[in-house]
Amino acid sequence: MCHVIVTCRSMLWTLMSIVVAFAELIAFMSADWLIGRAKPLVNDIKTSAEPYRPTLGIYGRCIKVANLRSITLCGPYAENFWEIASGFWQATTIFLAAGLLLLCTVAFISIFTMCFQSIMKKSIFNVCGLLQGIAGLFLILGLMLYPAGWGSQKVQDYCGHDASPYKVGECSLGWAFYTAIGGTVLTFICAVLSAQAEIATSSDRVQEEIEEGKSLICLL
Repeated sequence: MCHVIVTCRSMLWTLMSIVVAFAELIAFMSADWLIGRAKPLVNDIKTSAEPYRPTLGIYGRCIKVANLRSITLCGPYAENFWEIASGFWQATTIFLAAGLLLLCTVAFISIFTMCFQSIMKKSIFNVCGLLQGIAGLFLILGLMLYPAGWGSQKVQDYCGHDASPYKVGECSLGWAFYTAIGGTVLTFICAVLSAQAEIATSSDRVQEEIEEGKSLICLL
């Protein structure tokens, strides 16, 4: 018989796991990791007096094109993995993608933890917490390697020749980089919270509710 068990701690862990996965996914896909130096907006007729700042992501970029009206075009600058700006960014892509895959897997599994609390006689919360911890380590490695790629030619085109490993030059860091850092911190918080979710769903009070024959158990 399936017992649906919902507690504040297990629900908080589930919601945070989903939010963290989405945050890291959005950050990974975004082109707003670096905000480049100001550039003039040029078309075939004239140069606009209002400059704009292009953005550069791990594998994508956003630029403005002057036509009848200013249009922002975003898309990948690399046609394949090997055209990513530097070897450090290629490694960043691998580590972030691995961490993101684990986070998405946990987010998917977390939806079913209300009905299934164990898998192969092991606590599903503990397994998911371990996966989140591993994902957090992958994310840290990726974020540590990312600034090492700032010396690539692609980054220098956006940030000037002063750009070098761990020195951003004339660029500034975009919201995607900070979102990835925040998501990494929350990933470890989720890993810790998974243990609390396990305690909450296996407490004596829950067992008493099960013994009373209740199939829906909601506890604060």
